[in-house]
Amino acid sequence: MSRKLPLAEGQASRTACARVLLRDAVDERTGELLTAARLAQRAGWCADLVSGMTTALLHEHWNGADVEMLASGVDACGRKLPSNAWMALRRLGWTVNAPEGVRVNDRIVRMAQEQAGRVLRAASWRADLTAAVVATWPGDPRRRTPQEWDAVRQAAPGGRPLPSNVITARTRQIATFLKARGRLPADVFELEGVPRAARMLLLSACDRQQAGIERSESDPRRAVLRLQLPVRPDPRTYRDWTWVACPITLPPTVPAGAVLHLPTLRITEHITDRITDGKVRADLAYTHAVPATRRSGHTVALGVDWGLNTLLSAPPPACPTTAASPPSGTAPSSEPPESWPSNTACAACPNTCTPKPATTSDSSTASAQSATRHQSVIRHQSVIRRWRVNTCRRANTLWRVNTSGCGTRFSTCRHADPISTTRWRALPRGGPSIRPSPPARASSTWKTCDRWKPAAWAPP
Repeated sequence: MSRKLPLAEGQASRTACARVLLRDAVDERTGELLTAARLAQRAGWCADLVSGMTTALLHEHWNGADVEMLASGVDACGRKLPSNAWMALRRLGWTVNAPEGVRVNDRIVRMAQEQAGRVLRAASWRADLTAAVVATWPGDPRRRTPQEWDAVRQAAPGGRPLPSNVITARTRQIATFLKARGRLPADVFELEGVPRAARMLLLSACDRQQAGIERSESDPRRAVLRLQLPVRPDPRTYRDWTWVACPITLPPTVPAGAVLHLPTLRITEHITDRITDGKVRADLAYTHAVPATRRSGHTVALGVDWGLNTLLSAPPPACPTTAASPPSGTAPSSEPPESWPSNTACAACPNTCTPKPATTSDSSTASAQSATRHQSVIRHQSVIRRWRVNTCRRANTLWRVNTSGCGTRFSTCRHADPISTTRWRALPRGGPSIRPSPPARASSTWKTCDRWKPAAWAPP
């Protein structure tokens, strides 16, 4: 099965991931049907071997010098390191062996090196952030001054767009270390300690000698994952490893023409009343074809997502006050984009914004272009007013935003009372103002328009 996705003209490839559950399997040597618990047990034996070698690698290289060398992207000879973590670790000479008396193939070692390399690469950014927070330690860790915020953002990597709660969480962690030991940590490796290795199998680091996946020819919604698993927790010879076939039912989100990649297996086991019950879940990556990105002709939409410091976050759309950006290497044009409306009447303010009719003269043409731009600006401002989001937050309360037509309706959803009466009115600038029903505590506060203030409660 080819891992390359055939693309037609005007298409591009996109990689996504889907979570599937392995419910059963078949041992190809003996023909035994493996239940979900038995499959989780055998996969868990393999994951324990991998996590043990991963832990040994992390204990050996959990220091600033090795993490900086791996994050630099070059080896001691100045050659560029491979993108795969296990190949980069082998280039640097960071190897690991299986426990004494245990026989594993080289692909099991690859998975351990891949997992350890990913953890060490991820620690590089945390090390830089910790060093920046320690170097600009504030006088009061609970409340920084504006000057101290500017200092830590300037010292941290990519600190300007970094969310404030990330810096605050790191400051709180360092403050706990300071309170316990009476000094600041030297680096993140002293602050956090050696991380634990997860019980998972990164099959993407293997080849067909360890694992393979094939889609069914008769039913595109089914696939078969084949991999080698041990028959005992401490395999002594290669005969203690057998091929296991795991049927997979693909979710509807996976297109029929998508190319499947080797998944990551995550093993969870629960012991109840001396009975071990476990499950194996697979994070299945797949690549499918999508329309290629166009430089023009897009449909503008507003994306609203869960926020960090607020409940909802929504970026304002771009305001097309000038002509569209020209391609690289060409001079900018003074003509408006073709996507702008051709009429010059301004529907937002017909009484105060009535441009002159277009004529063949240059002055009339410029006036029509200016009126068209003004109309786009007014329309853009109208969209912002209609989609203005004022976030409110309160304990045990979830706010939902429902859009119907041109208006925005806000309703509350609580544990005891699913629907609570909410009234809203339009502000002079067009944004909604939230006035919910009286809460259980009179001291409750709401976050409205980015300001904390006590709510003036009155009978609805």
